[in-house]
Amino acid sequence: MTEKSSPEKGCPYYGAARPVPASASDPINHTEALLLLGQICLNKGEQRQAFEIFEIAARSRSAFALNMLGRAYEREWGTPRNTALAAGFFTEAAEAGDAWAMFNLADLYMTGEGVGRDLAVAWNWYARAAQKGIVKALTMLGLIAEEGVISSVDQEAAQDFFLAAATGGDCWGCLNLARIYLDKMDTEQALIWLLRAIDTGFSDVFRSVIALLAGEKDPRLAGIAGYAEQRLRDHC
Repeated sequence: MTEKSSPEKGCPYYGAARPVPASASDPINHTEALLLLGQICLNKGEQRQAFEIFEIAARSRSAFALNMLGRAYEREWGTPRNTALAAGFFTEAAEAGDAWAMFNLADLYMTGEGVGRDLAVAWNWYARAAQKGIVKALTMLGLIAEEGVISSVDQEAAQDFFLAAATGGDCWGCLNLARIYLDKMDTEQALIWLLRAIDTGFSDVFRSVIALLAGEKDPRLAGIAGYAEQRLRDHC
């Protein structure tokens, strides 16, 4: 029902989209060319070729390339899954300033995959990613705030993080904000954010909305659940 319980973010990989130069006069270096080629292979389902290309690109120590190689190990793109290796590449890329690597590394610390679970470390990396404009990181900060494990952060701050994420267009932020409003018996606000979660979401979000509203007697909420079910059928 939350991003914590459904870690997919609605895209095959995080931070992998890099703009193609606007014209032939715009510079593109060898590493960028490799990354674009790797992305094309990935989009075509040629995962082994994509992995080999990302591996070559990462030899440049480009932060973007290191992040993509880390994703390959994390997501098992053309190579056996190895979250410890993924964590190493994410760390190098994050320390070099790559925002998506910060987010991906935080995810590993959040789940304890490849590294020891450490919500304080996850918080720090999500915060740095959020400062660099990764809106999804705000949702994750909200989830950690709810845990009450960060002494300097009040649990009530979770709603502020979810609102910031939702306002920024993150469907999981919308869903978590709606969940809080439901807990507070504010159905009107919950309806607004549930609709926005569905309208900006994908299959995992639709399923989470359906699960969140299971057994609801309010006909308006039942209607939202029905809308999510319809979107899920259309999406499949």
